[in-house]
Amino acid sequence: MAELAPELSAKRDRLLALIRDCESCAVAFSGGVDSTVVAKAAQLALGDRALAVTGTSASLAGGELDEAKALARLIGIRHEVLSTGEFSNPQYLANAPDRCYHCKTELYTQLEGVTEHFSVAVVLNGANLDDRGDYRPGMQAANEHSVRSPLLECEITKDDVRQLAAHWGLPVWDKPASPCLSSRIAYGEEVTPERVGMIDQAERWLRDQGLRELRVRYHKGDLARLEVPLDALERLTQPHMREALIARFKQLGFKYVVLDLEGFRSGSLNQVLPVETLRVLH
Repeated sequence: MAELAPELSAKRDRLLALIRDCESCAVAFSGGVDSTVVAKAAQLALGDRALAVTGTSASLAGGELDEAKALARLIGIRHEVLSTGEFSNPQYLANAPDRCYHCKTELYTQLEGVTEHFSVAVVLNGANLDDRGDYRPGMQAANEHSVRSPLLECEITKDDVRQLAAHWGLPVWDKPASPCLSSRIAYGEEVTPERVGMIDQAERWLRDQGLRELRVRYHKGDLARLEVPLDALERLTQPHMREALIARFKQLGFKYVVLDLEGFRSGSLNQVLPVETLRVLH
């Protein structure tokens, strides 16, 4: 078990105490490092009175559900899986900058039914302190549904989360962030199961080539914009790799394939949003 610095050890203790005071909880559990740390803390604090719930839809990348199930078993927390219906919501499909709000509203609405069925007192999510400085319309949905963010409340940063995951022996401690597949589609372009399926298969192909951090962004006209670490750009332009990449992506339905020379970065689609939209959420 990795040792923690005194300051982080104190944050860990506050986190466990906060969750213990909830008496029972359901964790919105994606299997990413943030929600996995919250699920582990909930299991330690509440035992059988903690529940992890994973929502599934076409926007969940292939393999993520199986990984979430395996993590729940490793943690020892009860785990439920539910199907969410955001793809039946025209406002979600329209893919305006508030798309995530409609997705989280659907998830938290369904979680309210789960909490009632299992007599759970509160829903917890995995938002951390660093999320306050980003555009996160899903946080509005969390506030509207009285969802608590224990990592944020305990001032736990993303780096803290990864250290806690390593401390607790969680294999996702260094897992790259993996937002839903719909977040790869440029604002204003309709979200469809077919498009997220193209993105999912394209990203899996790139991972099969040994890449870990990457995004395949979908733009108008079936254009794929690839974001990969800068040190991987040259490799993807090698003739044999370039030809294989183009062939696979066109097989998946992309008409154009471009490499972003700025490299991999989270939230790049938000760069086109007006400043008034990119307000900091508190």
